[in-house]
Amino acid sequence: MTTASAFLDIAVAIAFIALALGQIMSMVRLVLGPTPGDRILALDTMAINALGLVVMLGVYYGVQFYFEVALLIAMLGFVSTVALARFLLRGDIIE
Repeated sequence: MTTASAFLDIAVAIAFIALALGQIMSMVRLVLGPTPGDRILALDTMAINALGLVVMLGVYYGVQFYFEVALLIAMLGFVSTVALARFLLRGDIIE
């Protein structure tokens, strides 16, 4: 094992831990959020953390398929955040 590979393994492990902690904190905000806006923001943050976890899996395993999955998660996260915010503001999604 080379030194660069050992550093990459350590960096990926630290990134996994940081993203997992962020995901847990977002779940807490989702449950305890005082306003619906806080809950929507927590869901958006959870989608971003899930995106980061999938990208880290792709880096760890060296498989490019995970990056395509990450793009799908990013698109779904954005669309769901916009739909929830629009529903919160107007009461309907489609006019």
